[in-house]
Amino acid sequence: MDRSAFWESSTRADGPLLATAIHDGHLLRDDIAEAIALGDRERFREEDPFTGEWISVGDRSVRANYSRFEVDLNRPRDKAVYINPEDAWGLQVWKTNLPPESIALSLAEYDAFYAEMHRLLEDMRQSYGLFIVFDIHSYNVLRDGPHGDPADPQLNPEVNIGTGTMDRDRWAPLIDRFINDLRGYDYRGRSLDVRENVKFKGGQFPRWIHQTFPESACALSIEFTKFFMDEWSGEPDHTQLEEIRLALASTVPGVKEVLQSMGAKW
Repeated sequence: MDRSAFWESSTRADGPLLATAIHDGHLLRDDIAEAIALGDRERFREEDPFTGEWISVGDRSVRANYSRFEVDLNRPRDKAVYINPEDAWGLQVWKTNLPPESIALSLAEYDAFYAEMHRLLEDMRQSYGLFIVFDIHSYNVLRDGPHGDPADPQLNPEVNIGTGTMDRDRWAPLIDRFINDLRGYDYRGRSLDVRENVKFKGGQFPRWIHQTFPESACALSIEFTKFFMDEWSGEPDHTQLEEIRLALASTVPGVKEVLQSMGAKW
């Protein structure tokens, strides 16, 4: 498999903001497609579809093309391939035990991705001194079926900002500016429910970024509930998809202003 096909990256402008959608992919390698017990719709429900439509807000962007069910780029390497149902929301992922050679191929993809992210982020560090990552995801709140009760909104904000993998004090001005600007966006006549570290604190990808670039990187894990789509049919609301993109775009000037005040140069 061509490693570059596992993800795609683009550069739109000279600037310190990388936006990523590492769970947007749905493709599967042939050996994984043969072994998987899940149907397309079951997989799609646990992936982060359409998040790749929002990464255009970044100066650079990265989107994974292949499914998290092949390898999960937001988990530690030893947990990146789902083996047991408890690894994957109770789902029986495989028809039989996944062959060791398939696991090895998936982990090689994982390693290649992180090697490329190290190269890209080191380039940003050298270019700007400080940089921002919008690590964009989505999550389900209708676990009990299409007609079931949604999860408690007090525990499941529309937008959860994960900052638990960083030095919060160092990046407080940038985090606060981002949250306030996102809350302040006029989202179809209302404000989005944006809260910090309620449902998620950030996964392995931002954790690795902060461990690798502790003085230079602020990676915000931005998790939207799937209010922009039907979780069970997979149908999107294109109007809301675009509105979310605009809401994210509205935060970019503010976070760049703060980053510049902290010493970033571009």
